Amino acid sequence: MSQRQQLERIMEIDRRIRNGKFPTAAQLSSDLEVSRRVIFNDRNFMIHRLGAPIAYDRVRGGWYYRDESWILPGIIMTEADLLAFFLSIEVSRRYLGTSMEQLLYSAVEKLSQSISGTISVKLDTLRSIYSFTGSTLLASNEKVLLDLHQAISTSTRVWMRYYTASRDEHTQRVVHPYHLSNIRGDWYLLAFDELRQEIRNFAIGRIEEWKLLDEKFKRDPHFSPADYLSSAFNAERGVETEDIVIRFAPEAARYVRERQWHETQQIEEEAGGGLLLKIRSSGLGEVKRWVLQYGANAEVLAPAALRNDCRDEVNRLHSLYAG
Repeated sequence: MSQRQQLERIMEIDRRIRNGKFPTAAQLSSDLEVSRRVIFNDRNFMIHRLGAPIAYDRVRGGWYYRDESWILPGIIMTEADLLAFFLSIEVSRRYLGTSMEQLLYSAVEKLSQSISGTISVKLDTLRSIYSFTGSTLLASNEKVLLDLHQAISTSTRVWMRYYTASRDEHTQRVVHPYHLSNIRGDWYLLAFDELRQEIRNFAIGRIEEWKLLDEKFKRDPHFSPADYLSSAFNAERGVETEDIVIRFAPEAARYVRERQWHETQQIEEEAGGGLLLKIRSSGLGEVKRWVLQYGANAEVLAPAALRNDCRDEVNRLHSLYAG
């Protein structure tokens, strides 16, 4: 039986007691179509977990509150609720960055003030059971996330000073923010770039300065973040989408087949334990870097341009290490 159903029964028990109905387990089990044992379990939960001062009136033959000023907590949290909330905090700290930690703990404090009764699960106890290890992420300022959230919600133009790592270049841009996306732990902004006159993907960690402007922009109603990101590989997106085919040797294939690397991926098993991975993407540079980490256990078969780029990179590596 779901926790939602239990909450609805508890609210009904509270309503009847508060209205002076002096309910009994027999009446409640009949009206709510559950067993008397379920009703007694609900009553015990109210008494021992929520601190409800429920007592039995022998004259009226039903339950009442010894302290009529007691009220049902605005939030009732079970052990599963606390676990889910704890996991969300730990994941958020890694995806939003440690600079968001104070805001998260502030949220916990506000929530705890709304809960009465005993909380049987402590965060320190949960940390002894669960741990998280994140990848190395771009540092993101929580203020820029909050400001961009506001800009997207209000269709406000944003000025920013941005560092483009591929060109080692600092530029000033005015953008129309459309969407925030978290890709493998790093935050990115999809925005129309007035400088380039097209939608671009900006790494939040590379925004050095920013300012919300007074002017509004009109959002393109036909733009879809999902469609835009579908042709990318991780965060990189190129001009043309191409069919990519990569052969993985058995040593790498056993790991590759475990994961969903791209929403378009297709896997064809080969004799001996190897496989072919087929995807459609425009982010060839990111695909090249990803493939090369598997060394001789991965071979790009198509497109020819990506295969040539990988070959040239391997030749440069050979020249670097040959001496």
